[in-house]
Amino acid sequence: MSKLVIKGGRVIDPSQNLNRIANLGIENGVLREIGENIDAAGAEVFDARGLIVAPGFIDMHVHLREPGFEHAETIETGSRAAAAGGFTSICCMPNTQPVNDNATVTSYIVDRARRFAKVNVFPIGAITRNSAGEELAAIASMKQAGIVAISDDGKPVMNARVVRRAMEFAAGLDLPLIEHCEDLHLSAGGDMHEGLESTRLGLRGIPRCSEDVMVARDIILAEVTGVRYHVAHISSANSVNLVADAKRRGLRVTSEATPHHFALADRDMAPYDSNYKMKPPLREQRDIAAVANGLCDGTIDAIATDHAPHAGAEKMREFERCPFGILGFETALGLALEQLFHTGKTTLPHLIHLFTSGPAAIVLPERGTLREGAPGDVTIFGTEHEWTYDVNQSPSKSRNTPFHGHRFKGGPVATVVAGEIVWRKDG
Repeated sequence: MSKLVIKGGRVIDPSQNLNRIANLGIENGVLREIGENIDAAGAEVFDARGLIVAPGFIDMHVHLREPGFEHAETIETGSRAAAAGGFTSICCMPNTQPVNDNATVTSYIVDRARRFAKVNVFPIGAITRNSAGEELAAIASMKQAGIVAISDDGKPVMNARVVRRAMEFAAGLDLPLIEHCEDLHLSAGGDMHEGLESTRLGLRGIPRCSEDVMVARDIILAEVTGVRYHVAHISSANSVNLVADAKRRGLRVTSEATPHHFALADRDMAPYDSNYKMKPPLREQRDIAAVANGLCDGTIDAIATDHAPHAGAEKMREFERCPFGILGFETALGLALEQLFHTGKTTLPHLIHLFTSGPAAIVLPERGTLREGAPGDVTIFGTEHEWTYDVNQSPSKSRNTPFHGHRFKGGPVATVVAGEIVWRKDG
């Protein structure tokens, strides 16, 4: 019988409104009790004095690249990087090769995760076959195989009729539909946000309206179909307002934001540095403020990383030719503490909610909590220790990040999955 006792930490669990110094006991992968006096006989003991003990963090938007692009990342290496970021559960997008649009691919990912992942891995299935936007994928059989949502991710479904049918299907299966909101006709050929900075650098722009019109379209269709609709990596002030209005009207609409979209603006880009190229692009300061405010006031439900590894040979091409995306696991908590907590914009319990009970309510309702009988997944972190991110020490196979060398105040200290410490901070 395996047993882990985490002693003396400040236990914060937004799902129970819990915030106090306590001990936590996990046996055989299940959380058994939170209390003052837990018998630690025969148990592994973790001294968490001076640290925060939270439900295991959930990242509902990641790219693990397997199958098909193992040169950039694998389920094993990606899950190790996730553990180093404090994440205990991650949801991987379907843009693999082959695309996860059928039960065979879903089952392959589930099996590889069971054998090699250090954290819990939950696949997200494609909306359409080959993510081509024309025919619906085998959604029902993928759900039986283990998907927790559907999305075509970086290939938004442009045909509104197909989206409506997918929403109806997803509603019947009680699956959330996650949309990368981008009108490809408006954004075609763009490399960064359309504005003063793109003009100054001579780069083609991606206007914020390319996101806004897709969010508006999908909210209208979500109202018609009753689907659980989720906006991925929201980045525009107008889109945040659209989601807020949908929530006021009682629609089943949720959204997520990435740390880079509330930490960086287009004016912060190092000129022509491909590590700053992502989609949606870094936008203007008013958008950054709107995303941060949306996270703090409850409009935006979750923080997700959109962890998008790319091999150096691909990412380090000219800015116009390189792929979109950056790493996200290991810097997410540090950036959230830096931008939202240490600035006084939000409380620590609410910040933890954005990493736990927020995403859990959308994709993993049995997780994101420290209730008795829940999976023994725990994230232990500090808020004051200083550290510097060195991407060259990352477990990820890729190195594409604008945060290499960034100095942080607070971050992950240990990650516990099913009662096992799968990562702990050196020193």
